[in-house]
Amino acid sequence: METRGIIEAEDQGADLSLHFKGQWTIGSTFPPFTEIRSLLSETNDSICFDTKELQDWDSRFLIILNDIQEYAAANNILFTAEGLPSGAQRLLTLASASPGKVPVKPDDKSPSFLQTVGNKTSYLIQDSREFLSFTGKITLSYLRLFSGRAQFLTSDFLTFLEECGPAALPIVSLISILVGVILAFVGAVQLQMFGAEIYIANLVGLGMTREMGAMMAAIIMAGRTGAAFAAQLGTMQVNEEIDALQTMGIDPIDFLVLPRLSALLIMLPLLTLWADLLGISGGFLIAWFTLDISIIEYYNQTIDSISLRHFGVGLFKSIIFGYLVAFSGCLRGMQSGRSASAVGTAATSAVVTAIVLIVVSDAVMTVLFNILGI
Repeated sequence: METRGIIEAEDQGADLSLHFKGQWTIGSTFPPFTEIRSLLSETNDSICFDTKELQDWDSRFLIILNDIQEYAAANNILFTAEGLPSGAQRLLTLASASPGKVPVKPDDKSPSFLQTVGNKTSYLIQDSREFLSFTGKITLSYLRLFSGRAQFLTSDFLTFLEECGPAALPIVSLISILVGVILAFVGAVQLQMFGAEIYIANLVGLGMTREMGAMMAAIIMAGRTGAAFAAQLGTMQVNEEIDALQTMGIDPIDFLVLPRLSALLIMLPLLTLWADLLGISGGFLIAWFTLDISIIEYYNQTIDSISLRHFGVGLFKSIIFGYLVAFSGCLRGMQSGRSASAVGTAATSAVVTAIVLIVVSDAVMTVLFNILGI
C-alpha cells in the first residue's frame, strides 16, 4: 500500500487535471504546496481533479485543496471540485462560505472640542438621572423599612456595623492623630511669630470638630468601605445573584443597599467623634513637645474655644458624608457590568464619586453655615 501522497499534473489544453494518489494524511509524506504551486499556471482556464487512486485523506489534504482553491480564485481560474471525495467537497464548501476577516482600519481622527463637550454633558445628564433614580429607590426602601415591609437579614446589618465601625478604628485613629499633628505643627509655626502659641488649641479644636474630623473619616471610609460596597455588589452582578433576588421577588435595594447604607449612617458619626478626640490629642502632643504647653492649659483653652455647636456641625456633616459614601459605593456596584474589569472600574468610580461629593458638599455646607452664623 502506498504510504505517501503523490500528485501528478496533466495538461488538457487550457485545462489542468490534478491526479492525487496514495495517502494524504498527517502521518504520510507528500509534496508541500510550494512544489504543487509549480504545477499550476496562470494561463490555465480551469482546474479539475482525479482522486480514483486516492487511498486516505484528512485535514492536511483539505489544507492543500484550500490553498489551490485560493490560488485559482486569485487568478480567475475555474475551480472544479466534482472529482474530489464527497466529504472533501462539503468541507470545502463550508470553508469557502465563511467570510474572511476584513481588517478594520482604526479611526485616527480624534473627536473635536465640541464633540467632547457634548459627550461629557450627555454623560453628566445621564449620571444625574441615575443619581436621582437611585435616591428615589432608597427613599422608598426606607419607607418600607419604617412600615415593617423591608426584607433584609439582621445578621447582614450587624456584620456591616462591625465592618463600618470597630474594623475601621485602627486606620481612622492613625490618620486622625496625624491630621491633628499636622494642624498643630502648621499653626505653631505661624503663632510663634506673634507669641500666641496657646491659640494652637483653638486652631486644632475648631479644625477637627467642624471640618477635618468628619472629612478625614469620610474620605477614609470612601476608600475602605465605599470601594468594598461597590466590589461586593459588582461581584453579585457578575454572579447574577441580584437577578436571582429579583426572580424570587426580593427588592435588591431592600436586601443589599439598605443594611449597608444604614450601617454607615450610624457608624460614621461615631467615628467622627473618635477622630475629633484623637485629632485634638495629636495637637496636644505638638503643643507639649514643641511649645511647652501643659495639658491643663491646652485642655482649658480647648474647652473655651469649642462648644456643642461646633460638635453638632461636625456630626451633621458626618451624617451627610456617610450617606454619600454608602450611596456612591452601592450605586456604582449596582451599575457594574458583568466582568472582572467592570468590578474594578466600579470600585474605582465609587471612591472617586464619593470623594468629589464629599468635597463639594462640605464646601456648600461651610458657606451656608457661615451665612447662617452657625
